[in-house]
Parts: sequence; structure tokens; C-alpha cells
Amino acid sequence: MDRNLILQELDYKAVRSSGAGGQNVNKVSSKVVLSFNLMDSNALSEEEKTLIHSKLASRLTNENILMLSCDEDRSQLRNKDIVTKRFLTVMEQALKIEKPRKPTKIPKAVIKKRIEGKRRQAEKKQSRRRPDF
Repeated sequence: MDRNLILQELDYKAVRSSGAGGQNVNKVSSKVVLSFNLMDSNALSEEEKTLIHSKLASRLTNENILMLSCDEDRSQLRNKDIVTKRFLTVMEQALKIEKPRKPTKIPKAVIKKRIEGKRRQAEKKQSRRRPDF
């Protein structure tokens, strides 16, 4: 993944934020919407595209476009920085290949300790019973 090439392929759009803010919300477009077309990207190889597509399938549109938005700040420039950083972390997480888990055997000492504990518990319960005559 070439970071500089990907950053050039991003499309930003400024829209009006929702929620409280008085008149400022009605006149200032401070919310930033980032869109990234996954399949048309030249910065990613085909393997990376398929990996991202499989991991981010729920976040992609029908046209394989990843959309992120940010309206945390009143400044459009800061929102653009925040959404760009968020996009890069999402991409890095999607490209991270997790190591397969190796199943391990349960140690014999652990099995012995568990059975010993069960035996002690059974003896304790047995001693609480009414004696048979």
C-alpha cells in the first residue's frame, strides 16, 4: 500500500453538519465526507483489493466505495485531517494479516490438578451427608 498514492485518490466533500450549533450549522459546511473507490485504485495490488473487500464488505457501498465522515470539530480543515487519519487506520487494519492460532495440548499437570480438585470437592460433599447405619 503506497500511502501517498492512496491519499491522492481520496475524494473529499464538505457538507453541512447535523445537530446542535445554532445558526452556524445552517451556514457553514464543516462536516467532511471522504470517499475512496476501492476497485479503481491504482495504489493497491489486486491481492490487497480482495483482502480489503473481504474485511470491509459491510462498510463498502454496492459500487465498492468506502465512505467515512467526520463532524467532530467546527473546523472543516481539522475534520478533514481527522477523517484522513481514520481512513488510514481503517486501511492498515484491513491489510493486517492475522497469524493463525496454533492449538496447544492441555498439560498433564493441569488435568491432574483439575481432577484432584474434583475429587476433593466430592469428598467434602460426601462428608456432609447423613451417615448410613
